[in-house]
Amino acid sequence: MGNPKQKWTAEEEEALRAGVAKYGKGNWKLIQRDPELSPFLFARSNIDLKDKWRNLSGGPGGHGSREKSRASKPKPSSDGSQGAVVVKQTALPKPLVDDSSKSFAPNRYNEMIIEAISALKEPNGSDNRAIVGYIEVQNRYKIRKDETFGMKTASPKQKGTKLKQSQNPGHKTCDAVEEASMTAAYLIAEAENKSFVAAEAVKEAERVSKMAEDADSLLQLAKEIFETCSQGEIVLVA
Repeated sequence: MGNPKQKWTAEEEEALRAGVAKYGKGNWKLIQRDPELSPFLFARSNIDLKDKWRNLSGGPGGHGSREKSRASKPKPSSDGSQGAVVVKQTALPKPLVDDSSKSFAPNRYNEMIIEAISALKEPNGSDNRAIVGYIEVQNRYKIRKDETFGMKTASPKQKGTKLKQSQNPGHKTCDAVEEASMTAAYLIAEAENKSFVAAEAVKEAERVSKMAEDADSLLQLAKEIFETCSQGEIVLVA
């Protein structure tokens, strides 16, 4: 159970918004079990998440509704005239918008890695650098230099706006490629571990099979000795 007296941090609020954007409102257990969100929300209970989300979203009885009503109240002018009234608007917290760099699901990463390994067809297996390079080229994460010269000439203001907008997607795609590389390294390490375990299992199976063959041979020898002794003959065992 969480401590209701503990003040919420900015990281916890961002994690709560991200969880609601990902799983929807009301799925508090799924939000708490999420591996990316649990480090921030492990000290909070379902009731804590529910109450805090009501406050953030401006629900009934939450701080958001009181702040909205307080902000919408017009401030009277000092001279008592009927001129324009300045109203101070307090921006309510908005739900976290899904970032394009985080929109890739783990299944999407697996598909990209499997596709890269299948296309490369390395006899000794593909390393991380080759897999990442294939993913970058295949998904056009690397931008050709000659493509930048095909842009239309615009005014300085519009040009600055385009440059500012073009910087974010590049940063996001780099983050996506880096995360895919980490996932590929993890999957390769896991595959190598499973291969080692499988090899050890094969060795153990061969050892057990050899023991079974030896036991069967001893059983057959014991039967032959028993039959010989039953006929009154003497059997000498070296």
